[in-house]
Amino acid sequence: MGSLESVIPSKKGSLFGSKPNRKEKHLFSQRTRSRFSRFLSKKINYIQWICTVSMFLCLVVVFQMFLPISVVEMSKGSFSAVKMHSGNVSHYKGIENYVLDIGEENFFVPEISEKFRMDVGKDMNLLNQTVFHFGYRKPQLALVFGELLVDSQQLLMATIAAALLEIGYEIQVFSIEDGPGRNVWINLRVPITVIRTCDTADNAVDWLNYDGIIASSLEVKGAFSCFSQEPFKSIPFVWIIHENDLAYRSRQYTASGKIELLNDWRRAFNRSTVVVFPNYALPMIYSTFDAGNFYVIPGSPAESIETDAFMALQKDDLRINMGYGRKDLIIAIVGSQFLYKGMWLGHAMVLQALSPLLADFPSSKDNSRAQLRIIVHSGELTKNYSVALETMARSLKYPRGIIEHIAGDLNADSVIGTADVVIYGSILEEPSFPEILMKAMCFEKPIIAPDIPMIRKYVDDRVNGYLFPKDNGRVLRQIVLEVISKGNISPLARNIASIGRSTAKNLMVSEAVEGYASLVQNIIRFPSEVVLPNAVSEISPDVKEQWQWHLLESIPNLTYQNRTTRSRIFLDKYEDQWNDSKKNRSIVTVSSTDSFVYTIWEEEKLVQTAIRTKRREDEEMKDRTDQPHRTWEEVYRNAKKADRLKNDLHERDDGELERTGQPLCIYEPYFGEGSWPFLHQKSLYRGVGLSTKGRRRGRDDVVASSRLPLLTDAYYRDVLGEYGAFFAIANRIDHLHKNAWVGFQSWRATARKASLSGTAENALLGAIQSKKFGDALYFWVRMDPENPLQKDFWSFCDALNAGNCKFAFSETMRRMYGLKNDTDSLPPMPIDGDTWSVMQSWALPTRSFLEFVMFSRMFVDALDMQMYDQHHSTGHCSLNLSKDKHCYSRLLELLVNVWAYHSARRMVYVNPETGVMEEQHKFKSRRGQMWIKWFSYSTLKSMDEDLAELSDSEDPSRHWLWPLTGEVFWHGLYERERNLRQKEKEKRKQKSLEKLNRMRRRHRQRVIGKYVKPPPEVEESSNSSLLAIKAS
Repeated sequence: MGSLESVIPSKKGSLFGSKPNRKEKHLFSQRTRSRFSRFLSKKINYIQWICTVSMFLCLVVVFQMFLPISVVEMSKGSFSAVKMHSGNVSHYKGIENYVLDIGEENFFVPEISEKFRMDVGKDMNLLNQTVFHFGYRKPQLALVFGELLVDSQQLLMATIAAALLEIGYEIQVFSIEDGPGRNVWINLRVPITVIRTCDTADNAVDWLNYDGIIASSLEVKGAFSCFSQEPFKSIPFVWIIHENDLAYRSRQYTASGKIELLNDWRRAFNRSTVVVFPNYALPMIYSTFDAGNFYVIPGSPAESIETDAFMALQKDDLRINMGYGRKDLIIAIVGSQFLYKGMWLGHAMVLQALSPLLADFPSSKDNSRAQLRIIVHSGELTKNYSVALETMARSLKYPRGIIEHIAGDLNADSVIGTADVVIYGSILEEPSFPEILMKAMCFEKPIIAPDIPMIRKYVDDRVNGYLFPKDNGRVLRQIVLEVISKGNISPLARNIASIGRSTAKNLMVSEAVEGYASLVQNIIRFPSEVVLPNAVSEISPDVKEQWQWHLLESIPNLTYQNRTTRSRIFLDKYEDQWNDSKKNRSIVTVSSTDSFVYTIWEEEKLVQTAIRTKRREDEEMKDRTDQPHRTWEEVYRNAKKADRLKNDLHERDDGELERTGQPLCIYEPYFGEGSWPFLHQKSLYRGVGLSTKGRRRGRDDVVASSRLPLLTDAYYRDVLGEYGAFFAIANRIDHLHKNAWVGFQSWRATARKASLSGTAENALLGAIQSKKFGDALYFWVRMDPENPLQKDFWSFCDALNAGNCKFAFSETMRRMYGLKNDTDSLPPMPIDGDTWSVMQSWALPTRSFLEFVMFSRMFVDALDMQMYDQHHSTGHCSLNLSKDKHCYSRLLELLVNVWAYHSARRMVYVNPETGVMEEQHKFKSRRGQMWIKWFSYSTLKSMDEDLAELSDSEDPSRHWLWPLTGEVFWHGLYERERNLRQKEKEKRKQKSLEKLNRMRRRHRQRVIGKYVKPPPEVEESSNSSLLAIKAS
């Protein structure tokens, strides 16, 4: 297990401590010999003799505990003092394989805790300073449930949510299935959304709106496809697991060969940033799925809720059902979840302390009197340990049938509910308060436990429980006699048990609340526009001192759901669905193989026939086309176009044919399958996949990486974001885009219900065809909702880019135009009461779009020169407070506003619902504010040609982004290619002349003779003579 590799040893018995060295062993042996000599020198009385025999028998017990099972089973018939019950634990076969033999000195602490502490200390000190945060919005969290049930996990999450709300978070609840737990979140005033699937646009969620996701229970696995696909894979994800059923089934999956199902669960664990467990045993039994991200936060109301539910179901007398009398005194000895080598010592000390009680319970043949019953409960099945208990019972002279061994976690409620007193017999110092001891307190049972630090932290001696020194059996005997007086529980002990119940009901609430709040703050890297949440220490005592019980009490007809039963039902259902889908896949594959191959052959045959037909037509029409006289540039472009289209057959679908006659085509860039539900299916729209992976099937989407090889580099694909789609469309745009206008729309605009409606689409097409605003920028996602404080343009840009937007923009403009350092290079964006465009949702004339791309390529190149070295080497970006692979995208999102404003283009806002248009930043208010010379086409064109000329002489090994973002064009390039073609033509002509000269100079053989054809008369006479000869 990844998070256990530093603490799990290679040899048995060294997990929690090392073995004593030889010197220590020698000292111990000397001390033993000295004690033994003193013992021989004294008078041996009867009591000392009994103690000696007991110690000898205990050594025998230790010896038998480590015998093989087969050896112990041979002697099974010779002991009958202890009865062994396993209950229904056999539901999970092979559970004994999870028993861990540990030492007594150390704790199990997952490494993930230390990793988080180190990361948090480093990142928070260096990056997340308060001065960088501008506070436009609160941090957003999404809580995801499998079903809104009324159970312990719902109460736990509600308590955590109440604390997070108090320190400044905003929370949204999502659930796959609805349920009565909805009222809990209504009372907290938290919005609820039911998502049955994430494949359709109606149920799809833009998870990028949330800074982190917290999921509860195994049932959330049905929604993991929503978080495991791009572009949502980088969102911090916390998965809280309280069930142990999947851990036990994982071995069944391995044994039965269900490796694909096991790997499917492994992918879910790998996707999670942190997997949180409520105790330290679950990470160990879930070791099959450990990816180094396990974490433990103790504290849960599960024990209290499960106790109340168990007692409500026990309508009959539980003692009668368990086989005990109503007047019997039942003492339960419980212990740690971990099995360790010194466990028998604690149980032996408890049994020895209980032996004086035998005098108060004389045996009777008809069991008419009250009897003493001692139940030893262990969490796992251990056949060897039953033999050990039998040995201890015989050595301590316990009558037959008094001590009973019951194993299995599923029997814990019955054992504790039946008992009158619960004694914690484990002396292992655990890292958290034992859950079984908390359960006993919830059952309102007097508890007696050793005073180890974790128990002493929550149990006050003789206030809500009894404590005894872990190595002092005499004190334990006194406490037992104080709690049990004359065969009955004393009134003081009952009062202490009542106080213990009220204590256990809200035990470890503060640890759980503070643990989850600290974890969330540590794994989330808040962007600069987010208000930092308050410190965890500022959570009020009302929230972290007790669970939010009042939220459950307000639910009508309250019934608690059994989480264990629910998890088993879910796992059974999930396995059935997995098996059915596997069978369907195999059947479809086998039945469709032949037809699939035949279909491919038919399609290939038709394609080859069409290619031959088109090639024949091209050859026939080649010499018949009249070529008018044009400029060399136009002839060059047409020639290159003809070469590319030669022998190319493009089958157009209905959408492409419909777009041919439209004035506008809106492209929707996307990355990953998670954005598919937000893409439109109309002919007005066309998708642009930023990666070759995650493309929609059956759609004529543009593959951006095939049009712009730069996007095959994952670094620049992430850094540029949607600007990569702009460059890809503009590169050789004549071969792709045939419309007069071009538009772009972010899929996130659709997720926020800000995309164009049908009415708005018709209004936009009508304005374009009528040329209502001429050469204008139409946009339909405005900045106002994102800017609640109504700050100016550059202040809003600073808020999105860690306060460095104005500096980065001015430095980029200075590099781009080659200005001096003392020159003001930040274009003014005045406040005139109008709004600006955000989220890359706008439309432009195609010619203006190419001009904008020309400006953008140079701007991005200058920005890359400024930030590439630091960001590429360290991952840190000055435009974000932490590591961010989308470094440039938030600054480039606002670049179209600067270009449109200063290039003197109209800016028109289109209402996405009604289609009503309103011009923004009218020319009258722009007078004296625009930098037209800097943004004019002639200036940008000359700069573009200078860069193209420089690229011819530049070292190709030098890092330079501009040549990779589009076409490199200048007049010298045409001259050079024309000279190359002229040289090739002259070379071919020279070769032809050389060939003719060789033919002329080559040696020819002189004619030896020549055939002379005779005159016609001679030929006819010769033929007639031949015929006469043949006739004769």
